[in-house]
Amino acid sequence: MRLTPLQRQQLRKACTLIVPGFATGSAADDFRQIADWCEAQGAEHDVYGDAPWVGDFERKVGALLGKPAAVFMPSGIMAQLSALRIWTEAAGLPRFGLHPTSHLALHEEEAHQALLQLHAVPVGDRLRPIVASDLEACHQPLACLLVELPIREAGGQLPTWDELAALKAAALARGLRLHLDGARLWECAPYYGKPYAAIAAGFDSVYVSVYKGIGAVAGAVLAGSEDFIDQARLWRRRMGGTLVHLSPMVASAAMRFDERLALMPALVERTGRLAASLAPFAAWRVNPPQPPVNMFHLHFDAPAEAVMDLRDRIAADSGCWLFDRVRPAEVPGWSLSEIYIGDRLLAADEAALMAAFAQLDQALRAR
Repeated sequence: MRLTPLQRQQLRKACTLIVPGFATGSAADDFRQIADWCEAQGAEHDVYGDAPWVGDFERKVGALLGKPAAVFMPSGIMAQLSALRIWTEAAGLPRFGLHPTSHLALHEEEAHQALLQLHAVPVGDRLRPIVASDLEACHQPLACLLVELPIREAGGQLPTWDELAALKAAALARGLRLHLDGARLWECAPYYGKPYAAIAAGFDSVYVSVYKGIGAVAGAVLAGSEDFIDQARLWRRRMGGTLVHLSPMVASAAMRFDERLALMPALVERTGRLAASLAPFAAWRVNPPQPPVNMFHLHFDAPAEAVMDLRDRIAADSGCWLFDRVRPAEVPGWSLSEIYIGDRLLAADEAALMAAFAQLDQALRAR
């Protein structure tokens, strides 16, 4: 009998080995850690975003990205809409470019059009990152180009360093503003072997998440020039994001920030080893074959619900939870799951892990 969503949540929680994500505590555990951190730092509540320690965190992130200023936002959607509004208003042109699988295109209910009356132009191929030739092939005038690093919907792919440099040069030659959708930018540095400021150089504005990878309760940081951030603070207010207290979100980011950044090289290395171990199995395909970040997709020649049923059976038998959501792929009858590697896998029993994947491979091939 197929498990309900609630039963699946309970099964996952009962597993002793969970492959995806970071180890997380309860809400009460999180709140206790935030309280302890605030007490140790002498961090008092901000008032509408104004507190010395909140400003310190914003400047820290801005400096890491090589930008003169930064502002905390309660969500990445608000951060990116603010950036797009600023650049399109400055250009006097309500049109911007984005990757076909951008979060704005797939997961925001057309917020850029419904709220700001902006026209989004798809640039590039949905199966790979945007490169300079894609921009050159776009003949529509654009106020700015939104570039996502890495491309989540393509399994976490990144352009090479030379490809990224060529894209920046093409935008500069065109007089085009570049905005970096860095929701998972923190995971990119090990691949490039460059500091974050070097990766963000050439981008006029940068958004980074502080809950993806960092583990905050929620929130984002938007960075750019001082004038840009002054305008972003205005748009935060207009969009209802200047809450009376941002401190719970900021503290939950600040207290984990350095530790999580330091983990990224180990996570990317572990992800590469896992992908290499999974590649020989016949029941799925790994995309990309050599993950540049701590993420990849598994593509299965089986319907999503069938794959989840097998995952549930293996979890009940072995106590190993292999992946979370499985969704239909564009090829009829196929499905895929995103594997995002956090600290859970760093100390995992390799033999038990591969035995569980081998069991899944056998069960899928038996279908």
